[in-house]
Amino acid sequence: MTWITIKTTKARWEAEMMGEILSAHSIPNRVLDIGLGIYFGQGSQAALQVRSQDQWTALLLLSPPEDAP
Repeated sequence: MTWITIKTTKARWEAEMMGEILSAHSIPNRVLDIGLGIYFGQGSQAALQVRSQDQWTALLLLSPPEDAP
């Protein structure tokens, strides 16, 4: 199974919240800690990953709504 990083965040809670949205739509996801911020008191940077076949669906679900013309 191939995993693709679709978002990176400065705070782990942001990635977890996006992961909950994807889980509600039955899209498997995982959150990975990245960077050294957690060791220097700057919070925990994180990456949100989904399976490659769910990449575009996940990006559409997490994208901001388009403004009506």
